[in-house]
Amino acid sequence: MKLTSRLKEYRARERISQSELANRVNVTRQTIGFIEKGTFSPSITLVLKICHEFDCRVEDLFTLEDESNE
Repeated sequence: MKLTSRLKEYRARERISQSELANRVNVTRQTIGFIEKGTFSPSITLVLKICHEFDCRVEDLFTLEDESNE
C-alpha cells in the first residue's frame, strides 16, 4: 500500500507555497515536497496538522492505494 496525497492541488487552490505550509505545520519545505512527490509518508500527527490548515478531512487529502494496481 502507498499513501498518496492531493497536497499540491490543495496548496495551489489556496495559493500557499511549500515554505509557507511547512512553517505553519513546523516541518521543512523539503518534507512538504517529499509528501507531494510520494517519497515520504508523514506521521499521523503531521497529516492531521496539514488537514487542519486546509480545513479538510484526512480522506479528502490523503488516500491509500494498492501498489499492485500500478
